[in-house]
Amino acid sequence: MTGTLSGVRVLELGTIGPVPFCGALLADMGADVVRLDRITPGDLGIDIPHRFDLYNRNKRSIALDLKNEQDVAIAQRLAGAADILVEGYRPGVAERLGLGPEICHQTNPKLVYGRMTGWGQQGPLANQAGHDINYAALSGALHCIGAADASPPPPLNLIADLGGGALYLALGVTAALFHARRSGVGQVVDAAMVDGVSSLLAGIHGFAQAGLWTSARGANLLDGGAPFYGTYRTKDGRFVAVGAIESRFYRELLAGMGLSHEAMPEQNDRASWPTLRERFAAVFLTRTRDEWVGAMRGREACLTPVLDLDEATAHPHMRERQTFVHFEEILYPAPAPRFNRTPGAIRRSPPEPGQHSLEISVDWGLLEADVRRFETTHSAKPA
Repeated sequence: MTGTLSGVRVLELGTIGPVPFCGALLADMGADVVRLDRITPGDLGIDIPHRFDLYNRNKRSIALDLKNEQDVAIAQRLAGAADILVEGYRPGVAERLGLGPEICHQTNPKLVYGRMTGWGQQGPLANQAGHDINYAALSGALHCIGAADASPPPPLNLIADLGGGALYLALGVTAALFHARRSGVGQVVDAAMVDGVSSLLAGIHGFAQAGLWTSARGANLLDGGAPFYGTYRTKDGRFVAVGAIESRFYRELLAGMGLSHEAMPEQNDRASWPTLRERFAAVFLTRTRDEWVGAMRGREACLTPVLDLDEATAHPHMRERQTFVHFEEILYPAPAPRFNRTPGAIRRSPPEPGQHSLEISVDWGLLEADVRRFETTHSAKPA
């Protein structure tokens, strides 16, 4: 393996959402990520063929029955051999399974134990069920999104699951690993999605306290209130995205639209924003999306086409940067960020549960009895 995390062992207790995405990011960077799948999986919400579960790329899988004492002991030995463990259960579940941080640290004091939850390890909502939309709602982020006269739209699962969840967990466990390797002592990383989303909102909180942001949706600089920061329908029913915040970019936008800067209201006159937005909307309806892209070519007007997923993967910029890569006939977003000396790579397809049980038991130095058990299981499978 190559990558910045080459040689790092990560045990991922199989769940959905932010934990497997965090594991994929670590695996992209070269970590040996072993996903502990249950022999009898629970309700994972979405039934997707394993080879398309791209959050599980670059991982190996071992399957265990965590209601079986012998299998729990194997899981504990895996934790003893790991540098990082990540789990996404509700508070107390890992402890009930015999895989909580206290018991893991008894045999592996250097272990970085990453915990991913929506609400955190304590608090009135700690044991309440939820998903991305719920954590975004309670954090205030969801209220800030959408038109003034419409319900806040679900922002996919990008805000809480991935932005406020997986990315903060990945940062937390790698920072804690750096500390553990200096000090010889591991620790518990409590990554809560409500905390992460609140952290992402730092700039908006600053705007609000400075009197530059109101609680009204669709009335602010970055929420579609500003006519120079939003999306517009074009003649062909498609859309363009405009982000001309700075005055020099705004002048370029107006020029590309055929509008006189001198004849228009002052850019930051909020009272004029509704009128200006109507004017912009009417102008953008006069050409197709791609005609507007052509008209703005060479101008720093911060205008881009709104692409669907297929268009995005085929865009010349994405192709030149190889932002998407094919591996074993599946299209993947390429590992990010990029490293010039230790690049990440797609090395493995998402595994079937238990696909690498024997291989892992050998590589991670489990007991001979564990290896023999998986040898028996492996040889019993039909060829």
